[in-house]
Amino acid sequence: MSRITRTTSLNILGVTLTASLSVSDHIRGVLSNCSQTLYAIRVLHSHGLCEAGLQTVFQSVIMAKLMYASSAWSGFATAADRQRVNAFLRSSKRWGFCRPDTSTFEVLLENSDQQLFCKITNNMHHVLHSLLPPPSSATQHYELQQRTHNRELPDHTGRLTDSNFLTRMLYNDTY
Repeated sequence: MSRITRTTSLNILGVTLTASLSVSDHIRGVLSNCSQTLYAIRVLHSHGLCEAGLQTVFQSVIMAKLMYASSAWSGFATAADRQRVNAFLRSSKRWGFCRPDTSTFEVLLENSDQQLFCKITNNMHHVLHSLLPPPSSATQHYELQQRTHNRELPDHTGRLTDSNFLTRMLYNDTY
């Protein structure tokens, strides 16, 4: 008789995925952890840390937790997941812990993804560079609308592939 138990979720390098490839549990856990960290920031505030110091601590601790490995999991986040994070950021702004000019979660994710994709495409020694599709022959023979990359676009095979970081970035801003 097997003593292996079946689970519905898996934690891989700090990111929780469910059997249905949902990251809602991950976001719920991260927000819970961030809420506990907010308590520590409130203690720092009560001991006299200035607002700029509080915002620096928030940026370096809480934003790092929220954005950790986001390029890997953000394609699987639902609108409700993103709204939960945006609500957390709004309340943090009201308390004065988060900088008022902090963008929405969607913009933060997009900027993070763009930065990583730029690093991958511009550094042939990057560990993910070998996963890029080959350069497109169309860009060499035709004068097409300028894209952020010169790679072939992979075939659309379904939701799982569309949620993949590289596929999302290759199709980003295509019309």
